Amino acid sequence: MSRVLQLIALVLFAALAGPLAAPMAVAQQAAPAGATDADAGLPDYEAWERVASRAEESLSTGLASDQALSELRAELADWRTRLLNAQGINASRIKTLREQISALGPAPAEGETEPEEIARRRAELARQLADLQAPGLKAVEAHSRADGMIREIDVLIRERQTSKLLELGPTPLNPVNWANGAQALRKALSGMMAEVADAWATPSGRQTFREDLPATLLFLAMAAVLLARGRRWVVLLSERLIRSTRQRGAAVSSALVSLGQIVVPTVGLVLLAAALGSTGLAGQQLGTILVALPVIGLTFFAARWLGSRVFAEHSVSRRLFDLRPERMAEARFLSTGMGLVVALAGLLGLVGELAAFSSEAKAVLGFPLVVVGGLLLIRHGQIMIAQGRTDPGPDQQRPYRNRVIGLVGRAAIMLGVIGPTLGAIGYKEAADFFTYPPILTLALLGLLMVLQRFVGDVYNLVTGHDDAEGAGEALIPVLLGLVLAVLALPLLALIWGARVADLTEIWARFLAGFTLGDTRISPADFLTFAIIFGIGYGMTRLVQGTLRTTVLPKTKIDPGGQTAIVSGLGYVGLFLAALVAITTAGIDLSSLAIVAGALSVGIGFGLRTIVENFVSGIILLIERPISQGDWIEVGGVMGIVQDISVRSTRIQTFDRTDVIVPNADLVSGQVTNWTRQNLTGRVILKVGVAYGSDTRKVEKILREIGESHPLAMVNPPPTVVFQGFGADALEFELRVVLRDINYGLSVRTELNHEIARRFAEEGIEIPFAQRDIWLRNPEALRTRARSAGPPEQPPRQEDEPQPEPQDDTGPGEMDADGPDGGGTR
Repeated sequence: MSRVLQLIALVLFAALAGPLAAPMAVAQQAAPAGATDADAGLPDYEAWERVASRAEESLSTGLASDQALSELRAELADWRTRLLNAQGINASRIKTLREQISALGPAPAEGETEPEEIARRRAELARQLADLQAPGLKAVEAHSRADGMIREIDVLIRERQTSKLLELGPTPLNPVNWANGAQALRKALSGMMAEVADAWATPSGRQTFREDLPATLLFLAMAAVLLARGRRWVVLLSERLIRSTRQRGAAVSSALVSLGQIVVPTVGLVLLAAALGSTGLAGQQLGTILVALPVIGLTFFAARWLGSRVFAEHSVSRRLFDLRPERMAEARFLSTGMGLVVALAGLLGLVGELAAFSSEAKAVLGFPLVVVGGLLLIRHGQIMIAQGRTDPGPDQQRPYRNRVIGLVGRAAIMLGVIGPTLGAIGYKEAADFFTYPPILTLALLGLLMVLQRFVGDVYNLVTGHDDAEGAGEALIPVLLGLVLAVLALPLLALIWGARVADLTEIWARFLAGFTLGDTRISPADFLTFAIIFGIGYGMTRLVQGTLRTTVLPKTKIDPGGQTAIVSGLGYVGLFLAALVAITTAGIDLSSLAIVAGALSVGIGFGLRTIVENFVSGIILLIERPISQGDWIEVGGVMGIVQDISVRSTRIQTFDRTDVIVPNADLVSGQVTNWTRQNLTGRVILKVGVAYGSDTRKVEKILREIGESHPLAMVNPPPTVVFQGFGADALEFELRVVLRDINYGLSVRTELNHEIARRFAEEGIEIPFAQRDIWLRNPEALRTRARSAGPPEQPPRQEDEPQPEPQDDTGPGEMDADGPDGGGTR
């Protein structure tokens, strides 16, 4: 049961200190225990050999206990860290020697010779390189040896755990074993009472009791008050905060105040243990139990608090479960019961270790708690399945979470059946494994839900939002909730049987990094790279902002050129920041050159269009045939250039829609830039007048209209062109050069209005197309129609309109004549 106490302590410590406590503890344990500045040099290989020999002897015999193996493993892990650090000895000098050897040129092939001085120098450098590499190679060999023995110890301990889990012991259903259980419990209680009696029998014990009696009574009184009324006071304060829902931050305040439901009773238990310990009558066994009493009580209080927070019927924040009030009350009762079962199991395990219970006594005394825990799991699983079947409604989009809760509920029911069944057969360790870890897992999941809701409430308070559901669905609370879930994984692993050494091993391998060619890349290298690159990126953005807002606006460079300079500086800055970061982190990418060369061919074909657009974007930024704010037309799209990036250009059409044009189309295609060199442009208006109009008068009126517009340029002046004789009108063109072509459409509209007004005043007609139809030989058509007679008609309906009779004109007898009287057959 000591395992249960350890798990309880870990889970409750996470509940009080936050999910960051476990990774910090793992990181602290991963650090070398006795690391000093001297460890940075050569390790003491004689001491290492003694440790390695002792470890190999223990592994070969297989007789060492789990505790001894754990201590030996920690010592090997310390040596492995030192040996890993020793692998980098003389790294800078080795790199220099390799560069010197490379500067001498390639070694001569077999049968070839080189100058004696160069050969002598090459041999000397090779000897120095070998001498410098020897300590690192020795450290690599020793590191591999330590790593292998650590893996062997882990395998041995896991095999022992598995065999213990599958060990068949006495069944608690055998009545013969019941007497052993009762006798063991009675013996443990009588032993503690005997210790108290022995302490009271001594004069010093009675004297100590009398001297400390006032302090004992004071502690007992304070403990009684806190245990009896402390939680009630905290609940009343929380309910008051819940009722004041209009108060900003009421959800956060209520959550923080509710922690008093754990803290206040636990302080009462601490005072109770202190009061009983101050009597001086507690012996070794009872004293050990008094020390563990606050932790055991903390389990119960934390489970009761967690159930009240997860299954709260009325809360100032969003509800986590959507069940009926009676179901919520039952769930809170079940949560409290689970906490009581785990606390009693921890207490029973502690008493069993102190009193050295037999296997029969452990099986008999622990089986009732396993049965009760299984029943609680089954009932709790049914409630979770009911939540999974709850309709979330249109305002609560949580169907996925409900499905997950339903799956967890089914797993809880299954484990609640398996645990007591195995316990009844006699597999006590397996029964405990399928009962207590599931209960602690449900507690951990509930704690995650409460913490995620608390993060949403804090976000709601900081941002000033009033919608608790909306705050929970925002991006930042979701990401923080994901981080909390990841940080809870080590605790989940510990609950289900993982050792702290397993987590430290994972952390150590993570810190060790991986080998890439001749370079070992560790998380520290990535952290250095991220910091240096972040500094370079920030400086690049700072310089860009300074140029954009302070320096470039004071120059005569056009806005497009300013954008090109700022963008180019940004790309150069990012490239330099990445280069400096890689160099500072010591990441050698030369070994990736061959792989990168092979991948570049395939990537080149796959990203050909992207590369083409990228190069085109650089050309546009350098040559600047178009700039931001230009009016261009490309590929049938006309609009104003809004932004030019390295891949594409964004054009806003006159319909206020954005069109993304690849840069390759702007470089290789035909582009019309209406406003590149200047804003001047020409509009042409076509006008037709009726035949017989005075052409000179029309020309004069059109010229006056063009010259009178304020945007028309004087040089060149507006011109009028008599284009010719059209089919329906005399055709003229008014050509006006404007100071700003951006106003071309409005100018065209104003000129057309003015032309219509002046022509109406001057009596000049603007004709429209019309045709005259002539029928040849109408007498013959009438004669043919009379001889044919009227066509047969269907029976006439009363309300149906009748069509008018038409002349029967044969094909080819209708001519369309133009104004000149000519017809077309």
